[in-house]
Amino acid sequence: MELHRFLRRKAASAYLHETYGLERAPSTLAKLAVIGGGPVFRRMNRVPLYSIDDLDEWVASKLSRPMRSTSDRASLGSEAPGGHQQVDPSSASDNGTDGYERGSST
Repeated sequence: MELHRFLRRKAASAYLHETYGLERAPSTLAKLAVIGGGPVFRRMNRVPLYSIDDLDEWVASKLSRPMRSTSDRASLGSEAPGGHQQVDPSSASDNGTDGYERGSST
């Protein structure tokens, strides 16, 4: 059986700061545990625990590829951060599903 070292939220926050210079407050990690998008965690009763491996993988998943300037992002095509495809608003259909109300012009 392989033993992992687990960190509580405050220690996980400190680890992210010390290792990566990434400022994530324990309250932010708690919020991400509720809404999603944070590092994988486990629970022991009510106590959330983070493994160092899971924290490292989470940081790696958030990093972009190396780039030399901010314009390098444009060369990614239509892919938005996080791997989601962007929708061109000019090509959206007018069926009311794009979240914008349409007014009639007179």
